[in-house]
Amino acid sequence: MGQRVNEYGQPIGEPMLNWQPAKAPGDQPMTGRYCRLERVNVERHLDDLYDAYSAAPDARDWTYLSVGPFDTREAYRDCLTALAASPDPLHYAVIDLATGKAVGTLSLMRIDKSNGVIEVGFVVFSRRLQKTRMATEAIFLLMQRVFDELGYRRFEWKCDALNAPSRAAAARFGFTFEGTFRQAVTYKGRNRDTAWFSIIDSEWPLLRAGFAEWLDEANFDSQGKQRRTLQACMAGRRE
Repeated sequence: MGQRVNEYGQPIGEPMLNWQPAKAPGDQPMTGRYCRLERVNVERHLDDLYDAYSAAPDARDWTYLSVGPFDTREAYRDCLTALAASPDPLHYAVIDLATGKAVGTLSLMRIDKSNGVIEVGFVVFSRRLQKTRMATEAIFLLMQRVFDELGYRRFEWKCDALNAPSRAAAARFGFTFEGTFRQAVTYKGRNRDTAWFSIIDSEWPLLRAGFAEWLDEANFDSQGKQRRTLQACMAGRRE
């Protein structure tokens, strides 16, 4: 199909005659095979989260975040109290279903219902959560909520352009790199160029099938090692 033009011969975008604004994220928990996401609650989650973060051998996990590290439980309580009260970003605790303990947080943020755009951000995964099935499932649960339940058109991931692990995670989860916003943010007394990534709704069905295949218990051997990578599962669905 050729490019649409208006009466002046100018190119214009495709029509969205049936578009309805997306819904606001709610407080309902999201439960998968390995983890549950629930709204951050200071009394329920403070001790678990502080203990999980304190188990790290150093503070490198906080380098690219606007907050932390926290030397005391009380300092982290102040931060978590602010997170729990925030409507945007809307913060969720990641609960390990095997232990019942909170092992990290992440959020939905920059919530734009009118245009159907939302971002995952403020991802603070402890070492107990990083590189686990739970970590992948936590992102998947948010994607399901955003696309399947709330009706968003675009799901964004942004990070410091120097944050190599975050960029690699975005690519692994199926996000498309869109470019770098130079001198976009200042934090912790330094500049941040911001790398932008996104998934749009037309891409979601194939990605959803790839995530489901990877997360299935049949994809892991008796030692818990994956049989196929997430990228391979997604690529197979595209083919």
